[in-house]
Amino acid sequence: MLSLARIALATDTFGYQLPPSPIPQMLDAPQTPAVGLDRQHHRLAIYGRESMPSIAALAEPVLRLAGHRINPRNDGPTDARSSWMNQLILEDIASGARHDVTLPSDARFTNPSWSPDGRWLALTLDTAQGLELWVVDSENNRAQRLSTVMLNATLGRAYQWLPDSSGLVARTVVTDRGPVPAAPTAPEGPIVQQSNGVSAATRTYEDLLKGPYDEALFDYYFTSQLARISIDGGVQKIGAPAVIADVDISPDGRYLLIASHHHPYSYLVTSSRFPTRFDVTDLRGQLIHTIVDRPLAENLPATFDAVVAGPRAIEWRSDAPATLMWAQAQDGGDPQRKTAIHDRLYLQAAPFNGPARVLADLAERYRDIAWGNGETALVTTRWWKTRHETRLIVTPAHPGKARVLTARNYQDAYHDPGDPLLESNVAGHSIMHFSVDGRSVLVRGDGATRGGTFPFLAALNLHTGTSQRLWQSAAPYYESVVALADDSGRALITRRESADDVPNYYLRQLDAPPAQVPRALTMFADPAPQFAGVTKQLITYRRADGVQLSGTLYLPAGYDAKRDGPLPMLMWAYPTEYTDAAVAGQVVDKGNRFTRPSGASPLFLLTQGYAILERPAMPIIGAHGAEPNDTYVEQLVADAQAAVDAVVALGVADRHRIAIGGHSYGAFMTANLLAHSNLFQAGIARSGAYNRTLTPFGFQAEQRTYWQATGTYTLMSPFTYANRIHAPILLIHGMADDNSGTFPIQSERFYAALKGNGATVRYVQLPDEAHGYRARESVLHTLWEMNRWLDLYLKGAAPTSP
Repeated sequence: MLSLARIALATDTFGYQLPPSPIPQMLDAPQTPAVGLDRQHHRLAIYGRESMPSIAALAEPVLRLAGHRINPRNDGPTDARSSWMNQLILEDIASGARHDVTLPSDARFTNPSWSPDGRWLALTLDTAQGLELWVVDSENNRAQRLSTVMLNATLGRAYQWLPDSSGLVARTVVTDRGPVPAAPTAPEGPIVQQSNGVSAATRTYEDLLKGPYDEALFDYYFTSQLARISIDGGVQKIGAPAVIADVDISPDGRYLLIASHHHPYSYLVTSSRFPTRFDVTDLRGQLIHTIVDRPLAENLPATFDAVVAGPRAIEWRSDAPATLMWAQAQDGGDPQRKTAIHDRLYLQAAPFNGPARVLADLAERYRDIAWGNGETALVTTRWWKTRHETRLIVTPAHPGKARVLTARNYQDAYHDPGDPLLESNVAGHSIMHFSVDGRSVLVRGDGATRGGTFPFLAALNLHTGTSQRLWQSAAPYYESVVALADDSGRALITRRESADDVPNYYLRQLDAPPAQVPRALTMFADPAPQFAGVTKQLITYRRADGVQLSGTLYLPAGYDAKRDGPLPMLMWAYPTEYTDAAVAGQVVDKGNRFTRPSGASPLFLLTQGYAILERPAMPIIGAHGAEPNDTYVEQLVADAQAAVDAVVALGVADRHRIAIGGHSYGAFMTANLLAHSNLFQAGIARSGAYNRTLTPFGFQAEQRTYWQATGTYTLMSPFTYANRIHAPILLIHGMADDNSGTFPIQSERFYAALKGNGATVRYVQLPDEAHGYRARESVLHTLWEMNRWLDLYLKGAAPTSP
């Protein structure tokens, strides 16, 4: 067997390979369209989506600056980080009439956005010269370029509609910025960084600035000019050019909230921690008020709930003309500092010359706020260490107090009350939808139960915290609420699917007879009918210590356990940390979800005769204040042992023909299981991290530093135990991995350690690929590698009896 593998590996040919049929045909099928509703829910925009980009597209010049990757050709994100659309259809919901919108030949666009009045749809259109701003008039279904200025999308969405729909405020390319800074022909001197005894514990980031030339490039490409662009194409500049990180228009349309980065920059952290000034200006760019000029934030604690000191999370109050809200830490930004109040929320109304008022004091870290009216807003707080979440009612018109509405472990799926159903108001800002009597807000949730997930719409009582279900999906469907179709809440737009039905959008009347079928708004077809015969089922089993576990078992089309016997199997998993064993053991049957593989999903291997156990639960539990990772290896092996025993007992898998695999933290898991158990015949580890000394200031859910938990870091690093890995392992890594902690050097060094210890290992590097693989050639080649690896070490292994 081993000699056969060595022969096969020695005869590799260079170049991208194709996996066996029907995998390429499934991947090349047109993607299911995306949709977008206007504010009034009168029209549905249906967007055709591009398939995977080519490797040539990913190989276009890329600049990696301060945590961002941009395409210098169009001052926008790279194809590796963009989802492009290539077709637009507008549908009238009442009549069902559809209209194709004509766009330029071979057009590709992104970031579509409806105007608040529902008449116009804005698009960012990619061209050889840059990103153009286009609008579609829904009254005549005609598209046109709005102005000749080019958009600057280096720091995200480049525009926002004015509340009266008369135009947009956009970040545009500075027209007279001159030529691109020339790279120095020789170094001008050493690059020097210095620390003066102040802790600056930061996680490992890719794409940081590396010197003065990078700073010059950052200034050149990320500096933009704000402009007001009217619906008739007129352009009015707003203020001076700056590195504008974000801009938001007040609900009354009179003010702009502008966040802009400035020097000194950092070579240690991404741009989100650069010095940032938050200003309020008018629509001509005249400065009205400076909220804060926040300094460089290199010295935050490494813990998860650490935040910057001073105002943060600054936003407009959605239900008021022009009122600012922000959070401010009362613990200096350090969650380990003992204090009863960790965050405080402030309000300040136009003209911003009076003192800010305290909206609420919070015992946990502020997460978000849902605005409603002067009497009601809903604040959510969380605390990472305990996974605790609190929802509080605050009264913006009478600030100062907060009343607890609900409190729970936010990982608890069974008792999730749902999230407020937000609707855009006339200014285009999101607010909660109240019941007719004003005593409740509408919420929607996933409806997770042991027997299945059945999304719901409910009324959450603002006084008692109790919830009354107004509607809930029923078997065999998974049907989620997208939006209300009328102000009364008696008509819903939903997205419905089942194990056999493609997800589509429907108009549902709640007062209709139960037997009445909701009206279909879309009729999307199955993108991969080759997968239709595959079967899936939830299986449940217990860990040795009694913790309930589960996973989704997929079996190939036409498979019969009694007739065909045990199959070679791939388990594809990802560990999760918990603070409560009961929550970790929650089982949710997702059998009513429509499943079709995409990207480099292992589910494609079902077409090649493999059984797949997807997401077998791998909980790592730290109950009663214990640190989960201090027993990571023991719990991980126990999780895997239980999963192997379960599938063998079902008769669908051969104990000696099971492989383990995963991506990112799942790859880390894979290497650990091969190092610390003999449960698996082979492993597949994609884009992982294997040496935790290279991530010394925390990783995944680990908040402690290497120097605080040296033993845990060492024990959790499969690099430490490379000499114990004897099962064949396939390592795959994107050569441009941009994820924190999973730099390509992780796989490079791990491969060297494995090779040096005589392991059977194959290391595949994917050019121009980031943490997730995007190019068609890369995805197909990855699936070819995975399939061949399993063919060699699972199908090539002799079956054994149970």
